[in-house]
Amino acid sequence: MKSITRRAVPMVLCTVLAIAISTSLPAAGSRAPADDFARRFPDLGWEEIVSEARGQRVFFTMWGGSEPINRFVSEFVADRVRDRYGVELVMVPVTDASVFVNAVLGERLAGRISGGSVDLMWINGENFRTMRQADLLFGPYSHRLPNMRYVNTDDPAVRFDFGFPVDGFESPYGSAQFVLIYDAARVAQPPRTMGSLLDWIRANPGRFTYPAVPDFTGSVFLRHLFYHVADDPEELLGPFDPVVFDRLAPRVWETLRDIAPYLWRQGRTYPETSTAMQDLFANGEIWFDMNYNPAHAANMVEQGRYPRTTRTMVFEDGTIGANHFVAIPFNASAKAGALVVANALLDPEVQLEKSRPAVWGDFPAIDVTRLDPEMRARFAEVVRHPSSLPPEELFAVRLSELQADWLEAIEAGWVEYVLQR
Repeated sequence: MKSITRRAVPMVLCTVLAIAISTSLPAAGSRAPADDFARRFPDLGWEEIVSEARGQRVFFTMWGGSEPINRFVSEFVADRVRDRYGVELVMVPVTDASVFVNAVLGERLAGRISGGSVDLMWINGENFRTMRQADLLFGPYSHRLPNMRYVNTDDPAVRFDFGFPVDGFESPYGSAQFVLIYDAARVAQPPRTMGSLLDWIRANPGRFTYPAVPDFTGSVFLRHLFYHVADDPEELLGPFDPVVFDRLAPRVWETLRDIAPYLWRQGRTYPETSTAMQDLFANGEIWFDMNYNPAHAANMVEQGRYPRTTRTMVFEDGTIGANHFVAIPFNASAKAGALVVANALLDPEVQLEKSRPAVWGDFPAIDVTRLDPEMRARFAEVVRHPSSLPPEELFAVRLSELQADWLEAIEAGWVEYVLQR
């Protein structure tokens, strides 16, 4: 039996706390205790919020596994909100979103309804759903952000987060899509479907792996296998269906057990994180990397980590894409400052900077067609890196994300039927 990675611990802790909170606090749907700002918020104008934010220190807790993203937040965004609004932005990097979910859950259990340790969170998917259902989020607030005028709020990817209604309790930050990354000097003709990738893995022992769940990238790779075995992909969309899951899951687990001997280290162990997998690709131990950031390969090439022959690909039948968001905890110490930062993240200038491959390469959360002609032209001038794909090629094969219940069942099943076998 393979050992469970250390990364499984935060997910277990989150589950324990979620059970505790469900038995000791009001049921989901009730409102979290409101502090003074939350009570005044509905009556405050935006300029009053900006005035109150001045001088506040905002702790922005986020996944910190990417140096380019970290620099964008801690330098470009932090400088901008300091100079324009007098807000001090402090990036707090974590290895997994469960870290800040657990922190806010713990504070709620301890009765800490104000003065929380987290002011703003980079969040989406099951973590958003967990916090929303446990009434751990401040809001609704996104409709109060002036820069939401640049966002297409009719877009299902804005209205729903992994199928769960956003309802104004988080605001968009960017858009992403899963890609596979390879070195064209080693892989001249990359496989273009999941089926051909599985054949390639068997023909090239030791040159492929994927991160262990609950790593986000490893989890989304597993979801692509469910798309692969499904007779009709539509049956994966919508609320979790245990009948469909029980029909498809054994085929996925069998496939993963079948390829395990052909994986890196014969599948006896898996990279704990996507960052660890990047090291394996950079060192040439494996010939494929994967990421939910389509510009990841370009970033790594520009850092000198990956060779110039690195390229990005998607399956002909599609890869999963979704928006990512920011949210404010119910007990945030600097709610006004967090609102100002959330609004600044939607500023066209900030979204433009974020879209540059040398900075991050993240797709904009705003609808560029809503901008003035000059700003649209500046977005059009952003040059695509040769290691990345054009947005139109990605969007043409974009698959919908599964709802969070599916993710939980898939990740738990992988541990039981693949990792521990």
